[in-house]
Amino acid sequence: MNLTPWQRAIILVDMNAFFASIEQMDRPEWQGRAVGVTNGKRGTCVITCSYEARAWGVKTGMRLKEARKLCPDFIQAPARPERYAQVSRQIMEALTEITPEVEVFSVDEAFLDVTHCQSLWGHPETMAQMVKQKVYEASGGVLCSIGVSGDKTTAKYAAKLNKPNGLTVIPPWEAKARLADAPVTALCGIARGIGRFLAERGVITCGDMEKLPISVLARRFGNPGRRIWYMAQGLDPEPVITTVAPPKSVGPGKVMPPATKDENIILTFLLHMCAKVGARLRKYNLQARHFFFGLRTQEGWLAAKPRLSKPSSDTQEIYRLGEATIRAVWKGEGVHQIQVTALDPQPANRQPDFFINSDPKRDEMYQAVDRINERFGELALAPARLLNRSDMPNVISPAWKPDGHRQTI
Repeated sequence: MNLTPWQRAIILVDMNAFFASIEQMDRPEWQGRAVGVTNGKRGTCVITCSYEARAWGVKTGMRLKEARKLCPDFIQAPARPERYAQVSRQIMEALTEITPEVEVFSVDEAFLDVTHCQSLWGHPETMAQMVKQKVYEASGGVLCSIGVSGDKTTAKYAAKLNKPNGLTVIPPWEAKARLADAPVTALCGIARGIGRFLAERGVITCGDMEKLPISVLARRFGNPGRRIWYMAQGLDPEPVITTVAPPKSVGPGKVMPPATKDENIILTFLLHMCAKVGARLRKYNLQARHFFFGLRTQEGWLAAKPRLSKPSSDTQEIYRLGEATIRAVWKGEGVHQIQVTALDPQPANRQPDFFINSDPKRDEMYQAVDRINERFGELALAPARLLNRSDMPNVISPAWKPDGHRQTI
């Protein structure tokens, strides 16, 4: 091992089959068995599955019925997002004992910048071993895969090479050569659309990228395009980001029973989502004026982006706007999913506006409701209509963070 300190050292931690691993950890009798997590007992889609299930051909996104055909002993585990978030918080907190520069990339992934820790803890590979042990101890038994390199993109690529429970080191001076034969679409952030753009210009592998002038990507994609050009050569310039940016939008969605045509059910789901949006805005002292209301059908989204007369976090105001919108766009089609999003969240203005009617008692009422729900559980106190809401549990957003406005499930 070359013990010369690296100019830059990044570690990517990727928990292996995180949700399924927690289910197996909490239920020892499921160890070594094919387990798949679904969104509640009635969930029909596999959110994630254990490596034992993957060995039978079960994949994320597969229908439960198909998974059971492939694997007769398949175990369905209803998702427990609060439990997964709890374990993730414990892991992320433990990682800060190695370095304060931790970027929570998702509920089961994190980047660590250990550049300045080499004089304290030693070689980056040594610190990677420490990270594996920290994850195992903090979680109570969850394994992880580790990628180590001199930039974020190469570290993330390295972590995928030896799963599960692997540790792959790509020294910064070897990154360009190691990536050369990899498809550009194997890198995080290069989706099909960008991949197609690159393929049309002869860039199939990362090694092809240096043949393409960086200006071509810059003209088409701006600064993200410039970053992509460097990423493919093991030179991703993006730093580890430890702060949580202000929200650009706030909004939950929920999968509905397939092809729902019952207006009462649709409006119940709508009220549920409006209640969640209102509560999240109020929790972080935000208000919004523009909203997205959408129903997903077999043919696509039926949606609109109406606005309130003034910014608000009032659940009933949001619901009334949403109800009028849904009645305008929906003509009886079968609905599969609903989405409500506050598009322009901004710090709430608590100064009285003498030109707009305000109701201090209503604000006090919402404050009391929010305190009760925070203590006793979401919608413990809610409109009567929501007594008949879906029993499908909440899900963890891809942008989840252990603190700040993105920690909400």
